Amino acid sequence: MNFSEYLQKSQPLVYQTFSNALKNGRVSHAYLLSGEAGTPLLETAIFLAKSILCEHPSPLCDDTCKYCSRIDHRTYSGFRIIGEKEGTIKKEEVEDLISSFSKTPLEEKNECIYIIHQVENMTVEAVNALLKFLEEPPSYVHAILTTSNIAKVLPTIISRCETIRLLLASRKEVVAQALANGASKEDAELLSYFYNNGVSIPDIAKEEDYLAIKKALLQFLGALPNGKDPLYLVSEKDIIPVLKDKKTARMFFDMLSLALKDVISLQEKAPILLSSYAKIITPLERLPAIMNCLLETMKVRNLLELNISSGILLEHLIYYFAKENRL
Repeated sequence: MNFSEYLQKSQPLVYQTFSNALKNGRVSHAYLLSGEAGTPLLETAIFLAKSILCEHPSPLCDDTCKYCSRIDHRTYSGFRIIGEKEGTIKKEEVEDLISSFSKTPLEEKNECIYIIHQVENMTVEAVNALLKFLEEPPSYVHAILTTSNIAKVLPTIISRCETIRLLLASRKEVVAQALANGASKEDAELLSYFYNNGVSIPDIAKEEDYLAIKKALLQFLGALPNGKDPLYLVSEKDIIPVLKDKKTARMFFDMLSLALKDVISLQEKAPILLSSYAKIITPLERLPAIMNCLLETMKVRNLLELNISSGILLEHLIYYFAKENRL
């Protein structure tokens, strides 16, 4: 299944709205894509940008023309993404965008498209810099904004955009979609908690960060029944180096929380959700304080936002696990 088919099947509102706009030559100057965490907001925004430029859309982009390729490789001069990397979006980034896109396009297509991903992360100064350009852009400029928390987006931005909401698929649907697109059961089950688009999961499963975090998780779970010393050893040698920033640390602690929830399910004789990890989760069933460990893991995960070292947090967690379970 390609991304166009995914939109047609799982996001019919997005597919129909944009298809009609392209067919009728009425593409809006600004769209706001809204969806819960995990929905493929950035992937959809990029796909819609390609659809505007595509040489032979049917009705959306076919992902084969030179413009589709240039968007993918970021070589189309009239295309810009702000907010692709995690963090605050600052006024200077917006001013640079406006300065660049206020000039006549050099491209044959005579179209410029910018994406601001997670627009709720903009500073007040950045929003103020954007508003006039968003309301009165040059005729050749299109904006595609995204948000996973529309309640935090200022009404002045919402009122200047055509808002389209992405639907949240069930986890069962996402797993089935990922498996159909070639993902392993292990990756489909685990990544379906973080991504609501099964089409993208096979590619995400090949990413270096994900592979390293999954390996770290399995090492932690494997060492846990053996006590504090093996946990400290594997943590120092193999896990802490993987937790190189907030994003990777969040994913590790979130994955650990999922595994601990399944241990609790086993203790309560309920079905587990990460069934392909049963072999490594089952030995943890004998530990008496898994619920406390889960709550502490969730607490530690939140402490990442206070800029506490992920290594210090992990060492604290190991001490807590060992103490609570008398390891």
